[in-house]
Amino acid sequence: MSTRRDNAMAALRDWSRPGRRADLLASAWQAGETTIAALAEAARISRPTVYADLRSRGIDPDHRPKGTSVITNLSPLDIDGFTGVAETMDAEYDAALRRWAAEHPDVDPRGPEAHTEGMRLVSLMDATYRYADVRDRLAHEQVARAERDRLLHQVELRWEALSTAPAWLAAHHAYVLAVDEAGIAIDMWRERAETAAARPFFCSSPRDEAAYRQIQEAGHPALEEALADLDRTSAQTAEQLHANLDQAHRRRTELAAHTLRHAQPATQ
Repeated sequence: MSTRRDNAMAALRDWSRPGRRADLLASAWQAGETTIAALAEAARISRPTVYADLRSRGIDPDHRPKGTSVITNLSPLDIDGFTGVAETMDAEYDAALRRWAAEHPDVDPRGPEAHTEGMRLVSLMDATYRYADVRDRLAHEQVARAERDRLLHQVELRWEALSTAPAWLAAHHAYVLAVDEAGIAIDMWRERAETAAARPFFCSSPRDEAAYRQIQEAGHPALEEALADLDRTSAQTAEQLHANLDQAHRRRTELAAHTLRHAQPATQ
């Protein structure tokens, strides 16, 4: 019969057994968390360790799965003639109304049926414009996020390359540049994330919902998952990423200086 102590010891052994951390990281990755910084923070380990653990489970961190939340279809909109471009909205509405009138010559243009169609077109015009705006903001955020993560990974690769670099000073300079580029990428991502978060997308009426369905039926992606995936605390996330980057860089600068002191006599 198991005791509380036995259960506690079994749990401890399971946690500490070789490979357990890698298994948990792989599970998190496969569940959709592919941000290396987030995995490192949750596991309380460094980003290089995350990469090593993932690769030990057959996962290539450089090829991140694209889930349904990734906005990949940025093809131009044409929903009953509406393109989502603010400058042409009025002209597109007038053209759509004229087409409908031409297709229904027996309908009174001042009657209830024409009014209903006019209201439907207004909702479609508005939904298409708002959809185009939000979709583009989300896509820009996702591109910036991928570039942020790529450059943060590049920092780790540049640092690791120093161990075997024949031209050490050139390799170290490449590492310093990578740190600088990663910092810039963090700030660019933050700006894109804040811009995307400032523009919600919602349907406030059955007409809005019908217009949104029509947009999706035309082959354009739904926005709900991408909106849910958006980091609403981008300022805090960017601050933490900067802190992690700066802390690692300070420590590595100390190590590099120590290495350089020992290398100088050999080069004199």
